[in-house]
Amino acid sequence: MTSETIQDRPEIGKSTTFDGVTTNYHDIGSGDPILLVHGSGPGVTSWANWRLNMPVFAEEFRVIAPDMLGFGYSDSIGAITDKRVWTDQLVRLLDELGLERVSMVGNSFGGGVTLAFMIAHPDRVHRAVLMGAAGLEFPLTPALDFVWGYEPSREAMHASLKMLAWDQSRLTDDLIDSRYQASIRPGAHEPYRATFGGPDRQAGINMLASREEDIAALPHEVLILHGKADQVIPQEVSLRLGNLIEHSDVRFFGECGHWVQIERMASFNRAVSEFFKHGLKW
Repeated sequence: MTSETIQDRPEIGKSTTFDGVTTNYHDIGSGDPILLVHGSGPGVTSWANWRLNMPVFAEEFRVIAPDMLGFGYSDSIGAITDKRVWTDQLVRLLDELGLERVSMVGNSFGGGVTLAFMIAHPDRVHRAVLMGAAGLEFPLTPALDFVWGYEPSREAMHASLKMLAWDQSRLTDDLIDSRYQASIRPGAHEPYRATFGGPDRQAGINMLASREEDIAALPHEVLILHGKADQVIPQEVSLRLGNLIEHSDVRFFGECGHWVQIERMASFNRAVSEFFKHGLKW
C-alpha cells in the first residue's frame, strides 16, 4: 500500500497481524487509553463510525479504534457465529499495544462486543460507554432486519442510512456514495452477509447477547446512551441494561436516531470525555 493510497483512504490506519489475521486500527492522541468499538452497518469502518469523535477525544486521551474482523480493512474469517472471535481480537490488540487496562465505547453491535469483553476480562476495563447497544436479546426490529439484510446497491444503501439517522439532511450524496463504494469493495460484503445477512437474522441478536446475570455482576461504572428516535435498537434495551448494571446512568438524546455520535456529536463528545475523566459523580 503506497503512502499516496493511504492518504486517499483515511479509513486505513495502522495494522497488526496475529495468528495470520490482520487488524486495521487507528491509534491517535496520548493519555489514558480509550478503545472505540464500531457498529455493524453496511460499509462501516471504525473511521466512518468515529471520524467526528476521534480528533476530539485525542486531545485528552489515547484513542484506539479497530476495524473488527469481517469489517472495513481488517481481515475476514468467514461467517462468525461466536462473539468471542471479536473479544479475542480486542485482547490480542491490547496485548500487542502493551495496554493492560482501557475504557471502552461500544456502538450497537460494538456495545454487545463491549459487554462481552467486560464480562470475560473485567480487570482490563476501567469504565465503559454503551451507545444504542446490543448485548441483550430482543425481537428483531424491521430497521435492523433491513440493515443486516442489505444487498449492495446505491438505493439500498440510501434506504439503510435513512433508518440510522433522524436528520435526513445528513444523508448527502457524498455520504451515500462513500458508504456504497465501501460496501462493494472486493471482499467487503461477503463476510457481512455471511455473519448477519442470513435468513435467521434474529440469530445475530442472540449471538451478541450476554447472560443477564453476567451483566448484573459487572462492577464497572457504565454510561448508557440512546437516541430517542432510534429505529434499530429499541430504547427498552438500554433501559434494561441500566436496570441490570448497578453502577450506571442512562441518558436519552432528543432529535437523534441510531447515530448519537454523529447527530448529537458535541453532546456525545462532552458526555463521554467527562465520564471517562470523572466517572458518574461529576
